[in-house]
Amino acid sequence: MGGVLTGFGIIAVVILAGYLLARSGAAGPQGQFVLNRVAFFVATPALLFYTLAHAEIATMFSSRLPLAAMTAFGAAGLFLLLAPLVRRGKKRTVPEQALGALSASLLNANNIGLPVALYVFGDYAEVVPVLLFQLLILNPIVLVVLDLGTSGRVTLRGILSQPFRNPMVIASALGVLVAVSEIPVPEAVFEPFHIIGGAAIPMILIAFGMSLHGSKPLAAGEHTGEIILASLIKVAVMPALALGFGVLVLGISGPELTAAVMISALPTAQNVYNFASRYGVGMVASRDTVLLTTVLAVPALSLIAALMM
Repeated sequence: MGGVLTGFGIIAVVILAGYLLARSGAAGPQGQFVLNRVAFFVATPALLFYTLAHAEIATMFSSRLPLAAMTAFGAAGLFLLLAPLVRRGKKRTVPEQALGALSASLLNANNIGLPVALYVFGDYAEVVPVLLFQLLILNPIVLVVLDLGTSGRVTLRGILSQPFRNPMVIASALGVLVAVSEIPVPEAVFEPFHIIGGAAIPMILIAFGMSLHGSKPLAAGEHTGEIILASLIKVAVMPALALGFGVLVLGISGPELTAAVMISALPTAQNVYNFASRYGVGMVASRDTVLLTTVLAVPALSLIAALMM
C-alpha cells in the first residue's frame, strides 16, 4: 500500500500549497482562473501528447482498454439513471448532467494512478490503456457536450468540427498517431512538450486547492445528493463493475484482474473540476466530488488490496 499512500500524500501537499496561496492573496483575484486556463489550453495538451507519443502500442491496446470502456460507461450510465432520484425535483442542464456522469466515471489515472501502478504493481503499463480510453474517447465525448451545451447553438457542423477545435483532443490524437506510426522524432523536439506538460498536474492541483479557500466543501446544498451518489459509484460501484466485466465478459484473472479493480477504485480526476472551471458550470459539485472521492479512495483501495492481493 506504499504506492497508494505516496500518491495521495503528493496530491495533498500540492493542494495545500494552492490553498495557502489563495489564502495569502499572492496570486491575486484572477490567479485560479489563469491557472485553469493555462492548464486547459497549453500544459495539459502538451502532457497528453508527450505521454501518448511515448506509450507502447501493445500496452495501449491490451484487454484493459475494453474493460476501461465498459466500467466507465457503466458507472456514467448508472449515475444518469439514479441522479434524478436524489435531486429532490431540481432540474439540471445537459452540461451539469455530463459533468456529474464524468465525476462518477473519470478516474485519476495520472497523479495517483501512475504512482499506484508503479509502486504496487511495479509497472505503470497497467494504467496506460485507461489513460488512452479517457483521453481519446471519454473526455472528447464530454467536451463535445460541454461545448455545445454552453454555446447555445447546436449544429451538425458544430458537432463534427468540435474535436478539431479542442486542444486536448487534438494533442491526444497526435500523440497516438506518432506512437502508432513509429515516426522517428528527435528527443529535442519532444522536450518542450515534456517541460510544459510537467506543469499541467501541479497547475490543476494548485488551482483546485485555491478553490477550497473561502468555501465550505461538502456543506449541505442542492447538489449534496448527487455528490454523494457520484462518489459512491466512483469508489465502490466502479470497482465492482470492473470485477464483473473482467471475469464474466473478458475472462481476465490473476494480477491483471487485481490491477484493473484497484485502478477502477481511484478517485475522480481533478480534470473534471478543470473542465467545469473552463466552461463555468457545475464547479461546486465537481470540486466536492473530487475531494470526497480522494478521501474515500484510501479505505477503498486498502480493502481491495486486502481481499485480492
